[in-house]
Amino acid sequence: MLQTLHDTLDTGATSETAEKTPHPLSLFEFWPGSIFYTPIVLYWIGMGLRYGDFSVPSAANPLIETGGLCGESKSGILDLAGPIAQDWIAPYVTQMLRKGKRDQDAAVLLEAMAARNIGFPVVIKPDIGCNGTGVKLVHEHKQLLPVLREFPSGVRILAQALATGPVEAGLFYIREPGAAGGRITSITYKESPVLEGDGVATIHALIARDARTNLLPDIYLPRLKDRLETVPAAGERVQLVFTGNHCKGSIFRDGRKDATAALTARLDAIIGDVREFHFGRIDVKAASVEALRRGEDFEIIELNGVGSEATHIWDSRTTLWEAYRAQFYHYRAAFRIGAMNRARGWKTCGAYTMLRYWRKQRRLLALYPLND
Repeated sequence: MLQTLHDTLDTGATSETAEKTPHPLSLFEFWPGSIFYTPIVLYWIGMGLRYGDFSVPSAANPLIETGGLCGESKSGILDLAGPIAQDWIAPYVTQMLRKGKRDQDAAVLLEAMAARNIGFPVVIKPDIGCNGTGVKLVHEHKQLLPVLREFPSGVRILAQALATGPVEAGLFYIREPGAAGGRITSITYKESPVLEGDGVATIHALIARDARTNLLPDIYLPRLKDRLETVPAAGERVQLVFTGNHCKGSIFRDGRKDATAALTARLDAIIGDVREFHFGRIDVKAASVEALRRGEDFEIIELNGVGSEATHIWDSRTTLWEAYRAQFYHYRAAFRIGAMNRARGWKTCGAYTMLRYWRKQRRLLALYPLND
């Protein structure tokens, strides 16, 4: 039986989704990107013609490469945080991986981790990446070097302390230049699918008989290939994925009603201390949904820019129309804020630069190891 955080917590779905019967998958959740994103690309083109520049959103977060649309450095965004914001970010260090020097790279990384009081378990992720590609959970020291060897040379990796809060959420935040505060336009709870053993069935059999996981064997089976014939004990919980990304198998729940005044005020203080960050998603781990509503007891894992989504659209109860309406709303805001920053003197990156960064990111993603 599939168990998730949603089984025990009120995730705060809005009136648009709360009365709908949950389904294992939404109509469009795993459509090919070439199909789902075609209307969005056409909308982007229309907005680009209107503003006279297809890269206007790159100025929405002008200190981030392409505004965070693609090819941006994860650590580079986090480095924009001042002392107030840094107190809310899970500690991290970075290391460039050099050809033939993984032993030395691991030693340097361990030294840097010790200096930041980062112990094991630790999350290793590529500094340039998206959709959770290449994210690995390293439980102990002896696993670090083998994991580093899975990455190609010439890429920078980020080692971040494991945020232990049981509630993972994506908070979409928009703050126009010069505004005293911003607004939360989306909250998504991200739940890792967990199967419960019965002492008889193998993990492979448990996946095959679950209403959701049996529809997505290509996502779950490769990550568990060494454990598929293991028989979990009765009551034993088997977490299928670590990475909180829907296209990697996590389950997303709409939590927009939890965008409280207290949480908004907290983000105003934190993001107000991140230089020229106006538009994007803040991924966090929180002690509880109630703590998040109060704006307390959470850690920031990542700050994502223009390329991030209001991920509540991947709740299986969201309709296709609701998803597109949310997408159009957010990209319209990205163009508007980018234009406002352009008027302030910030430069857009240009369409050619966007394409170059996208190609670089795509090339790197193909080289990364399978995520946990």
